[in-house]
Amino acid sequence: MPGPRSGLAVLALADSRFPGGGHVHSGGVEEAAARGLVTGIADLREFLYGRLHGAGALQAVFAAAAAHAAARGVRQEHWLRLDAELDARTPSPAQREASRAQGRGTIRAGRAAWPSPELRELVAATPRPHHPIVLGVLAATAGSGPREAALTAGYLAVSGPSSAGVRLLGLDPFAVNAVVAELANDLDGIADAAASAAGLDPADLPAPGAPALDLLAESHDRHHREEVRLFAS
Repeated sequence: MPGPRSGLAVLALADSRFPGGGHVHSGGVEEAAARGLVTGIADLREFLYGRLHGAGALQAVFAAAAAHAAARGVRQEHWLRLDAELDARTPSPAQREASRAQGRGTIRAGRAAWPSPELRELVAATPRPHHPIVLGVLAATAGSGPREAALTAGYLAVSGPSSAGVRLLGLDPFAVNAVVAELANDLDGIADAAASAAGLDPADLPAPGAPALDLLAESHDRHHREEVRLFAS
């Protein structure tokens, strides 16, 4: 069972104040809002549900797998394979770049809070690993298991975009927070499934997809190069 120290680490990793750079990413909400696809609470609810079961489920799986691997003390080859498999499951180059950018920021913060041989091995294997993999390593370093790592990744997949909805559309923050709270049972189920798959070979890990998010990410990346956008992705 995770102890108090690991519980604090999970809370810190999921905190919007954690200096990992997540605040500059909207998870597709900015592009969806620009297209008129998300205009209010009802739209945001549907968007977050889809994001949790697509990108969030994928991130949860790889965070859980990384936590499992870190606890076993795997070699650099395993980190390379895990990172490559998440790359293969992320069709959008813009989303891959956003994940690696967040991973880099989380490494910097993680080195200060939870330095470990496992984190050094990961960075030695791949200097810019994906964000969920870094999350999993840090969670394991602090004593948390795969399920806690998956919960953190899944929660971050919707908490950042929900905050972006408030900033972009001026939505009622209390109503937005209620929408996130409604996803609790879905998040629990996703974390359970991710934890049950954590020990699989990287090539056999689940591959939930969200093609609409891939398209939104590519469109946002193109528009971000042409005009000022609030978020990097």
